[in-house]
Amino acid sequence: MITVGQYVERISAVFDEAELFYGHGTDNGYDEAVYLVFASLDIAFDDPSAYAREISPQDREIVDARVEERISKRTPVAYLVGQAWFGGMRFIADARALIPRSPLAEFIAGGCVPFVTIPPRRILDLCCGGGCIGLFAAHQFPQAKIVLADLSADALALAQENIALHKAAARVSTLQSDLFAALEGRFDLILSNPPYVPLDEMLDLPSEYRHEPALGLVSDDDGLAIPLKILREAPDYLADDGVLIMEVGYSHEQLSERLIEVPLLWLEFANGGEGVFAITRDELLRYREQFK
Repeated sequence: MITVGQYVERISAVFDEAELFYGHGTDNGYDEAVYLVFASLDIAFDDPSAYAREISPQDREIVDARVEERISKRTPVAYLVGQAWFGGMRFIADARALIPRSPLAEFIAGGCVPFVTIPPRRILDLCCGGGCIGLFAAHQFPQAKIVLADLSADALALAQENIALHKAAARVSTLQSDLFAALEGRFDLILSNPPYVPLDEMLDLPSEYRHEPALGLVSDDDGLAIPLKILREAPDYLADDGVLIMEVGYSHEQLSERLIEVPLLWLEFANGGEGVFAITRDELLRYREQFK
């Protein structure tokens, strides 16, 4: 028999030799192995006795098949085990939406300060995918109503499953919408992690990203078409003192160059991550012509 700890070490070495790309929740072979083994065997990550537990041949067969798929097809672990974590919350994850990995989790966990001083009553998660950002915001702001909006019906179906998982249907709803097209009313806070990857760069991304829906990644105009449209339209859907928080990842340099006269406030994160900015409704209105 082999213990969980021994098995994790063995898989970690296999992953390192396979030269996998880590970018969907871990950044090294050992953590990737822990993620795969513990999630596959339904072991709590904080169980201190887990590493001494013996693994049955049947369980090893299940995990070995997933290890093989992780290597041969470069399938992300989140899709192999059907779950991912965001802000300490577990979410159902599959190829209907991107795997949650946004640094927005740290910002939301901190109460969105200093931009949110009064608890928001209405929050929009725009381009919500599986709904992790909006649902984590619902957890952090228990009095708020949350709308999860996305163009993809598949992503919204996954978001509905995550709403049910977290028993949040009383305060969290979904809406199929091409950005703001189907939305009504105003929001105190808009959180958005839209597509921002240029098509030519998408073709150069590691194979792991090819398993994710391109609709959630690719944007025209050097990756800026969708972010710029959000900037143009957002003030019409924000409350007077509302704020937009948007992630554009490594496209932040292109956006900064394009909007050199706009005071985008780029956020810093203790746990790593970049490319997230804040802008108020007043600023969105003042610089609206710059977003064309």
